[in-house]
Amino acid sequence: MQHKVTVYSTTTCPYCVMVKNFLKQQNIPFTEVNVGLNQEEAANLVRTTGQMGVPQTNVNGQWVLGFDPDGILKALHTN
Repeated sequence: MQHKVTVYSTTTCPYCVMVKNFLKQQNIPFTEVNVGLNQEEAANLVRTTGQMGVPQTNVNGQWVLGFDPDGILKALHTN
């Protein structure tokens, strides 16, 4: 099954780097959206999740907030 994983991040966020490194180590392909460079995406993210912080990771429609490897793996295995 092909998973759809999107990481919403900013350039200066160390936890965003940790999430992306975790996904790479697990060989999980993902798309990155830098909300620091795209204000429209930032506004959409806040509207969708009610959260302003990053990283936020969407795994097949489930949101995982912050650096939460267990949450990401759980979301991958429940879809």
